[in-house]
Amino acid sequence: MDLLPDPAAEGWHFPRSAAGVGLLVEYAGARGVAAHRVLLGTGLRAEALGGEVTAAQELRVVRTLHRLLGEVGADVGERYQAATFGAFGFALLASRTVLDAMVVALRFIDLSFAFAIPRAVLAGDRVVVTLDGAELPADVRRFLVERDASAVRTVLDSLVPGGVGGELTTNDGAARLEFAMDQLDRPLPQRSAERLELAARMCEDVVDARRARTGLAQDVRVLITQRLPEGAPMPEVAAALALSERQLRRRLAGEGVGYRVLLDEVRSSLAYALHAGRATMPVAEVAARLGYADAAAYLHARRRWLDR
Repeated sequence: MDLLPDPAAEGWHFPRSAAGVGLLVEYAGARGVAAHRVLLGTGLRAEALGGEVTAAQELRVVRTLHRLLGEVGADVGERYQAATFGAFGFALLASRTVLDAMVVALRFIDLSFAFAIPRAVLAGDRVVVTLDGAELPADVRRFLVERDASAVRTVLDSLVPGGVGGELTTNDGAARLEFAMDQLDRPLPQRSAERLELAARMCEDVVDARRARTGLAQDVRVLITQRLPEGAPMPEVAAALALSERQLRRRLAGEGVGYRVLLDEVRSSLAYALHAGRATMPVAEVAARLGYADAAAYLHARRRWLDR
C-alpha cells in the first residue's frame, strides 16, 4: 500500500472556510488596501466574514489582490499556519508523525483553501510534493500556485522543530517541494491520539456535509447560508451566480434537485446545530437566524422536516 494516498479532491471548486478570505483581507490591510476594496463584487462583508464561501468568491478576492498588489502569492502563503485551518489544522498538529499529518492533509484536502491541489509521492529517499496549476485560471495561476506551495512548506515546517528542510522550486505555473524521506518518521511535539480522534471526527462531519452535494448545488447551499437572515431569496442567489432565476432553476433540475430542497437542507441542518449547542437558544432567535418571519413559521417547517 502506498504510504501517501491521493488527495481526496481532484479539483479546486469545493467550498472553503471564510477564514481563507479573512487571511487575504488581513494581508491586504497590512499592505494598505481596505477590506471593502478586496471584497468588492463578492457579496461578502468584512464585519460578517464567517462560515463558508464558494471557490468563486475566494477567487474573486485573489484576482482583486493580484490586480492591486501583483505577484505576492508566495508572501501570502507564508502567513498560513496549521491553526488557520480550524479542525483540519488541529488534526495535523495532533498527528503522531509527519507522515501521519500528511495523510490527514490529503484525506481532508477539501478542508483547506488550496486551488493547486498537492500530490505527494516517494522518489528514492526523497518525498516529492507537486502542485500543478494547469487547470487554474491563467491570470492568477502563478499567484495561486506560489501561494499554495508556500503555504504547504510553511505548515509542514511548523509541525516539527527546525522544519523538514524542504526545497521549494516554482516554475511556469507549477511547484515542487522535496525533502528527505526520513523526515516522515519525525514525531510531532503536540501529538495526541485523543485530540486527533476528536479533530478527525469534526473534519468528517464537515466534509460529509460538503460532499453530499456537488456542482452548482454545492455552491447554492453556501450562498443560501450566507443569505439566511434575509430569507435567502432565490433572485439574490441567482444574481450572485450571474444567472437568472429561470437559468438557476433549470440547472439545478439538471442536477436532480430544486432550490426549495436546498433551502430546507440548509435550514434543517443549521437548526439541528443550533438546538444541539450547549446553551439553549430561544425559538424566536433560531427562527430569525434561519430567515423565518416568526417562530410559528419556523415551527411549522420543523414539523415538516420531522415528518419526512
